[in-house]
Amino acid sequence: MTQTPTQQQTQARAHFVVPAKHPMVTVLGSGDSLLRVIEAAFPAVDIHVRGNEVSATGDAAEVALVQRLFDEMMLVLRAGQPMTEDAVERSIAMLRRSDDGEGGETPAQVLTQNILSNRGRTIRPKTLNQKRYVDAIDKHTVVFGIGPAGTGKTYLAMAKAVQALQSKQVNRIILTRPAVEAGERLGFLPGTLYEKIDPYLRPLYDALHDMIDPDSIPRLMAAGTIEVAPLAYMRGRTLNDAFIILDEAQNTSAEQMKMFLTRLGFDSKIVVTGDVTQIDLPGGTKSGLREVQQILEGVEDVHFSRLTSTDVVRHKLVGRIVDAYEAYDGRGGFDAGRGEGGGRTGRARNDGK
Repeated sequence: MTQTPTQQQTQARAHFVVPAKHPMVTVLGSGDSLLRVIEAAFPAVDIHVRGNEVSATGDAAEVALVQRLFDEMMLVLRAGQPMTEDAVERSIAMLRRSDDGEGGETPAQVLTQNILSNRGRTIRPKTLNQKRYVDAIDKHTVVFGIGPAGTGKTYLAMAKAVQALQSKQVNRIILTRPAVEAGERLGFLPGTLYEKIDPYLRPLYDALHDMIDPDSIPRLMAAGTIEVAPLAYMRGRTLNDAFIILDEAQNTSAEQMKMFLTRLGFDSKIVVTGDVTQIDLPGGTKSGLREVQQILEGVEDVHFSRLTSTDVVRHKLVGRIVDAYEAYDGRGGFDAGRGEGGGRTGRARNDGK
């Protein structure tokens, strides 16, 4: 794409030719759906399409972003990845953040990074913070993924765990959660052990079924290659040669968090995920996830990845809901109902991961 200045100093024009091997529908979307997303995001730019040529005229800075957007879209398409409305919106957001001096990764680098493929479906990061989170898991032994519901913090960690297992970097995967609603007193619950722990661990099983052939999961669990257990079952163990994920870590006490982190053995990796805005601990109990940020921040080989509402990969409305609750909380809306740990006392909540 080439850019030439017009008579007005703040105006510019850019021209882009789509290579013949890429049908225009892959660039503009079915029924021009992608083009409409671009036009809505750049109201100060007039975009015209004729054949396989695209031109953009308007505010110079905005035209430059449109130029970069089309360049990034072509890189993604050349890598064999499709462009969707969501991917275009996220690409625009990344480019604007980059233009403001935030980060050096490009949309194409984020959207073409494959983590795991299973049954024709590929798991990859969708936002810049998600890519940095995934990269941090590769680089560090202990990683904390902290952010609101729907940001992919648990799902991506599990994909990295399965990838590590398949590439023989580890011999087993251990997935754990605190069963806080039962006070971890599972013996008081009716039924077999499996029936007792299943409600708390079901989201982890569901994610596993997306990443591994469901028929092989019982065999892998019977062999101990994959273990899904409540946090209370980690006490007294040393976990070697394993990829260990602690989910819903905001519902650990400070003592439980220390117990879990000190289970780390040789050739192992730990990922801790949680949302400090959804703490279900009884009043007076401090969240181990909140406290550990103050204790371990800056410790070598420990990394904190923080995700925000902009990284929510569920329905667009979820991000807006998260922002609305944060704004309400910031005005003291939940203060009356919070315990020492920062969450509501009494009834437990589930963020639906």
